[in-house]
Amino acid sequence: MHHRIRLRPPHIWTVSLFLGFGLLVFALALSASPAQAAPGSQPAHQEDKPNNDFCLACHQEEGVTKKFGNEQLPVTINPTEFGFSVHNEEGVSCVDCHTDISDYPHPNVKAKNTRDFTLSFLETCKECHEEQYTKVQDSVHQIAFDDGNKNAAVCMDCHNPHTQTRLTGKTSGELTLSARLDIPATCAQCHTEIYDTYKTSVHGNALTEENNTDVPTCIDCHGVHNIQSPSTVTFRNSTPFLCAKCHTDESIMSKYGISTNVLNSYVSDFHGTTVKLFEEQFPDQPTNKPVCTDCHGLHDISRVDNPETGIAMQENLLVKCQRCHPDATANFPAAWMSHYEPSPENYPIVYYVNLFYKFFIPTVLGGMILFVLTDIYRRIVNRMKGVKH
Repeated sequence: MHHRIRLRPPHIWTVSLFLGFGLLVFALALSASPAQAAPGSQPAHQEDKPNNDFCLACHQEEGVTKKFGNEQLPVTINPTEFGFSVHNEEGVSCVDCHTDISDYPHPNVKAKNTRDFTLSFLETCKECHEEQYTKVQDSVHQIAFDDGNKNAAVCMDCHNPHTQTRLTGKTSGELTLSARLDIPATCAQCHTEIYDTYKTSVHGNALTEENNTDVPTCIDCHGVHNIQSPSTVTFRNSTPFLCAKCHTDESIMSKYGISTNVLNSYVSDFHGTTVKLFEEQFPDQPTNKPVCTDCHGLHDISRVDNPETGIAMQENLLVKCQRCHPDATANFPAAWMSHYEPSPENYPIVYYVNLFYKFFIPTVLGGMILFVLTDIYRRIVNRMKGVKH
């Protein structure tokens, strides 16, 4: 006798379990990392725009390049460096700058070379940085660019949009210490020879070797986005007041035992008085009187007590003086007191002569005034008494 086996229909919970597991596997497959997705797959969207993870899935791979004829443009983006960038910190996504890209494969690029590709993003920077963009239009870099020099510095040459960290404090608005340290190296991308000179100077050595941010960097003297030509008469005439921004600051100079009297002592002598007059009344007119850089140098400024180049050494100063005074002899520099105030230690004869006159002149003038007053008093008294002379 055969027993017929009756198959019971599957329980509703069992079916649900299998269906749920299948849906979970399918969902995981759809949410797999874009790095594993096929090139033709659809990007993960945020408000109908690809998110950064989708873009980095391909662009984080080493050796990714874009061809422009015989040129290769590296397009690999380090996700860690981008993660620390100010753009990522502020929530800027890839497609906010690459507005023509919304999917893969990307549309054809019209630029003929790598430089043209970079220049195609100039207006993109303006969208968020209009103030800086406007200042650049009056800069020496922009003038060169408008004259046809495509290699003149533009935004992306100084600020790599994929790695640029925050330059100013979010609340203070002041340049960060790390940013100050990086400035010369940024400018060195184009101004290599000047950088090599600067880094051996008293300012550059302190910054690059000692991480001393008290010293001036490129932008302290030349400006940032509205950099003007340093070869103009106006720039030269204003040099003493440019240097004075730091050299009259007691909080900085006191750390290094440097006098803050440099500007006053300069403008009080013949050289400085003439330059100041031109700077105020004729800023575009040249003067043959020396400014700070004529004696101290430009990017190669050294310590004044440097035995080889310091102008505290009479023989070194004489070389500077002879540029304008070719007949100057060895005693010529001794006639100038530099930026020192006369003291018992520095130029004691001048100090004591000045001290003598500080007492002598008030005494003489005071005596004369006293004599005149007493004479007037005597005449008044005599007139009241009817005394005739």
